[in-house]
This record gives sequence, structure tokens and C-alpha cells, in this order.
Amino acid sequence: MTSPILELKNVSTAVNQGTAQETQILKQINLQINQGDFITVVGTNGAGKSTLFNVISGLLTVSAGQIFHNGQDITNMSEEQHTQFLSRVFQDPKMGTAPRMTVAENLLLALKRGERRTLRSRHLKNYLPQFKDLAASMNNGLEEHLNTATGALSGGQRQALSFLMAVLKRPDIILLDEHTAALDPHTSEALLQATNQHIQADRLTALMITHQLEDALQYGNRLLVLKDGQVQADFSGSDKAQLTTEQLYDYFAEN
Repeated sequence: MTSPILELKNVSTAVNQGTAQETQILKQINLQINQGDFITVVGTNGAGKSTLFNVISGLLTVSAGQIFHNGQDITNMSEEQHTQFLSRVFQDPKMGTAPRMTVAENLLLALKRGERRTLRSRHLKNYLPQFKDLAASMNNGLEEHLNTATGALSGGQRQALSFLMAVLKRPDIILLDEHTAALDPHTSEALLQATNQHIQADRLTALMITHQLEDALQYGNRLLVLKDGQVQADFSGSDKAQLTTEQLYDYFAEN
């Protein structure tokens, strides 16, 4: 049996530690993420969804427990070190891209991420055919704007670019932090479909936070319900396939 690509063991984290305002956000979470998993994550506001992503990405340190990547303890690894195997797309289309650089320049920046920088010519023209094909896969006309400054793109195109930059080097783990929430319904659905196509075609491992229960049911092979800093349910296979929005709503009801 292969080991999980990422594992959280009894992970807890708190804010305002050591003060009267100390609050536990995550409470002894145990979670195994396997290669190729596409996990949708739902929960009420304050359930710990973004905190979970912050812990996985190294932005927040844990107060207890351990995190493992391919069996290696990464609990105390810095956020910068996490970028060697992890990418994240945020809700705000303005995050993750350089607005004054063109689409092609942003993609080249992502392609060279983690490599040693020198003063050699970047040879951007050599990459344009590859970038055009890549941009066309998003099905929103992005391929026609390779030489357009990113700040001039629509929100949907800019978020599509952020996604492409995140998956370009096929990281071990991709965190999609409500990456369609700021878009209109039509643009959101188009980006979700393109996201799913990339994840399935490249067998990527991804976690996606969403407030749309229908999207949580439609996409991914697993569905995680967080409530009060704990994993309340973890559906997969036929259990997920038979799950209804009404059943999910029950987890949002007050005790």
C-alpha cells in the first residue's frame, strides 16, 4: 500500500496563543491525502477551511501534531520551502499574478519558479507556442492575450492565468482557495470545468474550498466537511456519489 502524499496527524492550531483571547481553530485533525485525490472542502464560516490551507501551505505553524509530505516531516518547514511542492490559487484574481507583466511573461515566471536566476536572455519567443496551447486549454480566449498586460485582463481570464501558473510545473499539491468565488456564475462554471479537466488529465492532487454545495458534489472524488475545526465527514466513492445537497445542509445546521 502506497503512503499518502500528504498526511496530517492530530494537527491543532490556535490564534492569540498565551493570552486570554487564545482560540483553537483546528482541533486534532487527522487527514490523509492520496496521489490523484481531488478533494472539495465545505464548511460554515469559521469552520477552519482557510486555516487548514494556511497550515498545509506553511503560512501558519501548528500548535500540536505533525504534517508529513511523502513520509517526510514538514511540520516546521517554512512557507517558502513548501512552494517546492505546493501551489495555491486564492479567491482574489489580483493575487498570484504580476499586473504590469504580460500573460506570457507571467507564465515564463511560473515556468522558471525555483530555478537559479541569471542575467541570460529569457528567450520568451521560444515559449510562445507552448504558452498559446496552454492558454487555449482554459477556453476563455486567454490565448489571444499573451502580449497583454495581466492587469488589463478580465477577472475570469486573470484567475485562469493564476490557475495555469499554479499547475504549470505540476506540483504535488494544489490548494484552490475559493478560486471561483469572485467571478460571475457563467465565468465561475467555465473555470471550474477547465480546472477539472487539467486535474484529471494531469492526475494532479488538489484540495478546493467552495461554498457552493452543488460544486462540491459535482467535482472531485472526495468531499470533506469541516465544522468547528474538526473533520465532521469525509465522503468518497459511492458515498459521495449518492450524497445530496439536503444531506450536506444538515452539517450546516446549528446544534
